[in-house]
Amino acid sequence: MARSDKKRVVLAYSGGLDTSVVTRWLVERGWEVVCLTVDVGFLDADPGLEERALAAGAERLVVADAKETFARSFIFPAMMAGALYEGSYPLATALARPLIAKLLVDVARDEGATAVAHGCTGKGNDQVRFDVSTAALAPDLQILAPVREWELTTRASEIVYARAHKIPINVSEEKSYSVDENLWGRSIEAGALEDPWDEPLEDVWEWTTSVDDAPEEPGYVEISFQQGVPVALDGEELDPVSLILRMHELAGAHGVGRIDMVENRLVGIKSREVYEAPAAVALLAAHRGLESITLSKQQLRLKHRLMQDYADLIYDGLWFTAHHQDLAAFTRSVQRHVSGDVRLRLHKGQATVVGRRSPRSLYQLSLATYDEGDMYDVSAAPGFIQIWGLPVRVQADVQLLRQEGGPLDVTSS
Repeated sequence: MARSDKKRVVLAYSGGLDTSVVTRWLVERGWEVVCLTVDVGFLDADPGLEERALAAGAERLVVADAKETFARSFIFPAMMAGALYEGSYPLATALARPLIAKLLVDVARDEGATAVAHGCTGKGNDQVRFDVSTAALAPDLQILAPVREWELTTRASEIVYARAHKIPINVSEEKSYSVDENLWGRSIEAGALEDPWDEPLEDVWEWTTSVDDAPEEPGYVEISFQQGVPVALDGEELDPVSLILRMHELAGAHGVGRIDMVENRLVGIKSREVYEAPAAVALLAAHRGLESITLSKQQLRLKHRLMQDYADLIYDGLWFTAHHQDLAAFTRSVQRHVSGDVRLRLHKGQATVVGRRSPRSLYQLSLATYDEGDMYDVSAAPGFIQIWGLPVRVQADVQLLRQEGGPLDVTSS
């Protein structure tokens, strides 16, 4: 462990232009920098990653493989909660931030650092997620965000700075899009996407086949769940990371998972965002299908009301809060009977539930059928209707039928 009296900081390091320049900028201001790169999926092998960090002035680079933790402790809990921000975004980037913040704090403790740092801008959501998560976990640590305060206000000025300090960055001043990707999805913004009227060009998409080029014949996959957690595809048990990656390939091949939306950022800005999330879209659809036969009407309605709260707290950087603990406890409870299988049809950009079964199913064929074997007692219906409609009849008799102008007519203006 490093000596605690040193001015030492742990930086969330992606290896790109911004964080490489941040590294050097911090070094020039007297900080000893330890760079931390967190693998939450789709982190391509980059033999130059450590070289860039060291060339920028870092003491060393720490690489943490967090894919399994990300899947088990962040992705699946959010999926079981049905978390979709503003009804569309599966929260891939937002889910990764509290995990990275947690690892920043852990490494800071190991290294005897007094601060953590990130390369977020002052206009985005990620700065809030990193700062609030760190404050919740380690309020004693200083949080440094150079991009919010430095003089390098453009990408071009950052490139000039990197070249002047001989940081080996292979970039140009033209950059089409800003991209962040992990196991649960890929976020694309900026560049030509900033005009919400313009349709995204095909070069935006990397994980999904266009609908025009997708197979004419549908594909089918059977997903097995245990207490809300997906555990197998087509009868083959898979670990969480492998299952998500397999689902990613299956759904993406049929064009499933393209999302184009204008969302409301936490900082008050409307932003046009494009996402690719084939595994997320498919697994969320399958999970909802299984819930439809294993949860009661009241459970489903309460869950639907709360899942927006769950999505908002993830988006707003409030993962490490008591509010999240409460919602997570409800989610775990309501998932205890969500076990069974779902058959999903993948075709031309759509993931459609076409079959569901469960040993805990509340769907009873003997009650639902209109054919032979019907066990529903229709003779009980008149009495039920009599009691159900009693308050309606009382109010109609006392108030509505006697009001001036005659009975209430809801069709009139």
